[in-house]
Amino acid sequence: MNITQVANQFGLTAATLRYYERVGLIPPVNRKESGVRDYDQDDINWIEFIKCMRDAGLTIEALIEYTTLFIEGNHTIEARKKILIDEREKQIQKRIQIDKTIQRLAGKIEDYDGKLLEREAELQPK
Repeated sequence: MNITQVANQFGLTAATLRYYERVGLIPPVNRKESGVRDYDQDDINWIEFIKCMRDAGLTIEALIEYTTLFIEGNHTIEARKKILIDEREKQIQKRIQIDKTIQRLAGKIEDYDGKLLEREAELQPK
């Protein structure tokens, strides 16, 4: 697949894909003789992984470190696993905070509903 097709598949721009490759978020993509990037299924899998992780809020730095370790080989498996465990814990903490925020918002909304009903009752003719 060419860069435009891959960009369209993931809702990204070609510039974003080139950036991912340049900074090491994805391993280098093979190129045709003409120099045009030629994405294969492994490249697609990397992009899908990186996009999912970025959408969840993982840092570029953590993902670059992960990719760099992956390229270095199997002796980095434990280090890569640790990155994923650490990032999962950060996501769990974010979820806890989001859940607390949602609960607080729900309480505020209920307060408004209660006050609105009280105010409407006050306005009703007697």
